[in-house]
Amino acid sequence: MVYTIQYKPAASRQIAKLNKSIQARLKPKIKALANNPRPHGAKKLQGYENRYRIRVADYRIIYEIWDNALVVVVTEVGHRSSVYGS
Repeated sequence: MVYTIQYKPAASRQIAKLNKSIQARLKPKIKALANNPRPHGAKKLQGYENRYRIRVADYRIIYEIWDNALVVVVTEVGHRSSVYGS
């Protein structure tokens, strides 16, 4: 099953603000979620029904998995020091 990747507007803006080298590291990881939304190292976030995070160096990709619709929604992307507060 291949999932569709969607971005919340805030996540798209957060990615656009990052420098190109960081974007180049994050984008393949996000695209890979279409084939495997729960890769090795993904962690389910406490307090949420379907929200997960993956780590890419010091950056975090926060996303939701909607298995019934085969959709992965990227909700937040940022440095680990700032991504968990919101």
